This record gives sequence, structure tokens and C-alpha cells, in this order.
Amino acid sequence: MPKTSKEKKATSAAKAPDVVHQFLIVLTGTDPLVWRRIQVPRTYSFWDLHVAIQDAMGWEDRHLHEFRLLDARDRPISIGVPTDMNDADRPVTPGWKIPLAEIFESRSLPALPVSYAYDFGDDWSHVLVHEAIEPAKASLKYPRCLAGARRCPPEDCGGAHGYQEFLKVIANRKHPEHASMLKWVGGAFDPNDFSPARVAFDDPQKRWTTAFRPSGRG
Repeated sequence: MPKTSKEKKATSAAKAPDVVHQFLIVLTGTDPLVWRRIQVPRTYSFWDLHVAIQDAMGWEDRHLHEFRLLDARDRPISIGVPTDMNDADRPVTPGWKIPLAEIFESRSLPALPVSYAYDFGDDWSHVLVHEAIEPAKASLKYPRCLAGARRCPPEDCGGAHGYQEFLKVIANRKHPEHASMLKWVGGAFDPNDFSPARVAFDDPQKRWTTAFRPSGRG
């Protein structure tokens, strides 16, 4: 049960942003690489960024996540969802309490990559590279996905190794688990099927409310 389920998340500004942060997201352990490039409003918190990463990648946000990075003094810090299981020597700061600007606008570019972990069981590890701070365009809606390649792996498929085995099975019609694996993913799975134009971003505030209301996750 997260210790912070009753805390109110700081909402992002509703008005159109004047500045955006650009990130490259690479899912490690995939070959060919699964990756995305996104832009998010400067007003975003790390929770908001988490939601944007989930939506751009194609994850279902059914597991815990954590950003791991170095602070201004080069000390390791963790940002995510605090739980009673967190290591006391490495506390996790609630992502909704930390604005992106606090971390990324105090560093010169190119900045050191950030690690974004999702689903501590399957241990999906993403490298997050802060690429740019740019003026927003009034004609565009943010967040937005600029580019990317390849479909996100299915949830709960066993991490990077399990995903590679999954791809081998569905590509081999003679494999004894071929039919059951395809049924498990809904009948078909094309690992190359991705288009930035199809990415739909959720409202981070709504996601937070859903996650931490009494009937929600955690």
C-alpha cells in the first residue's frame, strides 16, 4: 500500500505550454530496439512523464515504476511510487512532487541518461535521454510522440529474455506453443507494428486519481 495514497497530486497547468522537454526512450534488451521520441510540457512532473512514457511505449501501467538518476551532487536518487517495501537506505520520492524542470533544467545538455524501470518482476529497463528544451508550437498538442520503432512487448511476457522467446514461438508455426501464444495476445502480434500517429496520451491527473483512489491500484 503506497504511503502517499492520500496525498494530493500537484496538477499540471491546463493552458498550452510555451516550452517543452524532448526525451528519447529506449527499451533495453530488445533487438531490434524498441524506442520512442516524445515531447512533454515543461510543467510536467515525473508522474506526468511516467504516464506519457507508458502511453508512448504501449504499456498498460499495471505495475510499479521508478526513475533512477543522479542528483545535482551526483548522489543516486529514486523517483516513483513509495511503498512499504522500499529500501530505507534508498527512499523513493513521489513522482508527482518533483517537477521535470527541477531536475532537467539544472543540467547542461547532453545530460546523463536516466533509468526508467517498469514492472519489477519482468524488470523492463528503459534508458531515458533528455535531448532538448524547445519552444512549444501553438499549432501542436502536447504531449506528442515524434518518432519511434517497433511495437511494445506484451505485458507479463517475462522481460526482455521472455520477449525474445515469445517472438521465436509465434514465428514458428510448428512450435507446440505457437497457437496458445497467439491466443494469449489476442490472435496476432506484429513486432514491427508501430506508428507515432496512433499514440494517444492520457490525462496524468485522471490516471493518478484512478491509481490511488480506494478501489484503484495500491
